[in-house]
This record gives sequence, C-alpha cells and structure tokens, in this order.
Amino acid sequence: MAVLVLNASYEPLNVVSVRRAVVLLLLEKAQLIEAAEARIRAERMSIPQPAVIRLVAYVKIPYGLRMPLSRRGVLTRDRQTCQYCGAQPGRGALTLDHVVPRSRGGLRTWQNLVAACSSCNRRKGNRLPREAGMALRVKPQAPRYVAFAWLDHGEGNHLWRKYLAPYRDRADT
Repeated sequence: MAVLVLNASYEPLNVVSVRRAVVLLLLEKAQLIEAAEARIRAERMSIPQPAVIRLVAYVKIPYGLRMPLSRRGVLTRDRQTCQYCGAQPGRGALTLDHVVPRSRGGLRTWQNLVAACSSCNRRKGNRLPREAGMALRVKPQAPRYVAFAWLDHGEGNHLWRKYLAPYRDRADT
C-alpha cells in the first residue's frame, strides 16, 4: 500500500511506502491526515496505518522541474487510454504514437507522443491525425512533477481523492 505525502500547504508532493510514512510520523516530520482501517502494531504501541500524511515543514519544488520522457510516463499521463478512440485495452496492449510521424520530422517529445491502441496506430500510419480523419482527445503536453507524482498510484485510493481533485485537471498540463 502506498501513502500520499502532502506538502505543508496540502499540495500533493509524492507517494511513499507505508514504512517510510511511519518513519516520518515517528520523527515528527509529518502529521497523520487520513488513515486506513488497518493498524500497525508493535510490542508497545499501535498506530493507524497512514493513507495520507502532511509534512510539517514546507518543501519548495523547483518550478522548471520536468519529468523524463518514457513509455511508462506517456501511458500514465494518458491514463492508459487510447488518445484517438478512448479504448483502455491495458498497458501492455497500448503503443506509443508519434502525432507528427518521425519520417515527417516529428520529434520524440512529450508534445508529440500519445498512447494509442494498435488498431488506431495502424489506421493512422504515417499520416497526421487530420489526414487520417482522426482527432486527439487531449492535446499532449509535458506533465508537471507535482501532478505526475500521484497519477500512477492515485486513481484507486478513495482516501486521496479530495486532496488530488484540485490537481486532477492540471495533471494533463
């Protein structure tokens, strides 16, 4: 299980293991905000299992911090969804598509790569989306670090939703 770490300003900062979260709590570097129903037991103590913690001290995030480009990163940014038809066949069945094909000068950048199912990727081929009669659902952009830190983990944890909701729309930018 993973734990959402909020900055002192309640901004999503990172995702850490339960063990790391407990250490931060015991060192009083973080406060427990949300707990799971389970408890962590030791010989002389029992504490609720953390789900969301907040750092006591504010951590400044460099404005220009960019995520490195990777297949996993593109699929996570696009939420494992084909950007042409909206299908969600699973991470293993998705391919990366160059919006502007490499043979036409397209680069390997966040703005030019999208997740696509294999049938849409074949249909588009070596053409631009408008030439193939296809439209992108969302314009691809490089994700911001803060929003990207939780994207791969946060969709399934209901306790995180209220802390992530203000950043959900900005995750795609």
